[in-house]
Amino acid sequence: MRNIPRSTFLVIAHSGRMAADLVRQAGHDVLVIDCFADSDTQAIAEAVIQIPSLALPMLQDAVETLVESYVVIDVIYGSGFETYPESLDYLHSRFNLIGNSPETFRRLLDKPAFFALLDTLQIPYPAVSFALPELTEKWLLKPQKGQGGVGIRFYQADSIVNTGDYWQKLQSGSAHSVLFLADGKQARVIGFNRQWTQSLENQPFAFAGICTVSDVSLAQQAQVNAWLAKLVPALSLKGLNSLDFIQDDQYLYLLEINPRLSASVQLYVGDWFCWHCLASKGQLPDVDFKPSGHAAYQIVFAEHAVLIPDCFRWPEGCCDLPPAGALVRKGEPICSIIAHQTCPDQLRQTLLSTQQLILKGLYPYGI
Repeated sequence: MRNIPRSTFLVIAHSGRMAADLVRQAGHDVLVIDCFADSDTQAIAEAVIQIPSLALPMLQDAVETLVESYVVIDVIYGSGFETYPESLDYLHSRFNLIGNSPETFRRLLDKPAFFALLDTLQIPYPAVSFALPELTEKWLLKPQKGQGGVGIRFYQADSIVNTGDYWQKLQSGSAHSVLFLADGKQARVIGFNRQWTQSLENQPFAFAGICTVSDVSLAQQAQVNAWLAKLVPALSLKGLNSLDFIQDDQYLYLLEINPRLSASVQLYVGDWFCWHCLASKGQLPDVDFKPSGHAAYQIVFAEHAVLIPDCFRWPEGCCDLPPAGALVRKGEPICSIIAHQTCPDQLRQTLLSTQQLILKGLYPYGI
């Protein structure tokens, strides 16, 4: 595999630790702009700037601060731009943007056009409506510009419908995703994953974790591969992406495509940063992706407001670590856990026991 020359890359995401770690593992220097400035992100990066959100004015100020001291040519982006696509346009105008183009990103935010495309390609999905549907069945309200389950809620007669919301019929089944590389014409599947949510106050479908343990059958995997064979060229998807779907017995229903780095990337071993860069240029790497054992990623949410103490010792496997003195409010992420095991049951137990250690250890510091 041809190596990318050593240089400084700028990572921008809601949380930049994972992408920064991929860049550093590839042997490059990295700068980060994100909303957390976690302690492990600071240990990885040459410089980190924390901003409240990826809104354009805040992002521009942070970028201008960095370019005063560093030469930045390439930007790699993660989650968070779904709400602020104009920020992605700004970055594209100033830097070499690694990953999908802002045009592709916006096409996926245009839900009427996206579901119309699925109809054209004959890809099944839970029914949607952009006007109040007949309430003979259960429906969800979903924001067109959303990520991580934020803003998704059950629709009721007294629900407040925000501009940009749409309805989607509640579909039974289990939530899955597929991680894949694409070069704008074809896809190479990395792995199928099972994911789960956690009900938080006012956020009943918050993304909470993902694992490589999946019961998607070979026939169903072939069906998803057939979807990707149609969707990648239709949307010009490039780099690392993920596709979320629901498995209901033998039926599959597509939910959405995440056209940027996904949390599931860190569950697989590979030269992901190099491959993401090459695929973004239209060069699909000819490699096989075979996971060794099972891996999982889980977010630990605060059960009450807590002040991170100086003396706290994080259990093994923790990442996205808030710095000492940080205030984590109820329902906000405290940290993440990454676990590896040979047995699925051991994987679940590791996640549970580690989470209990974190919450129990931080309980005395609640406020």
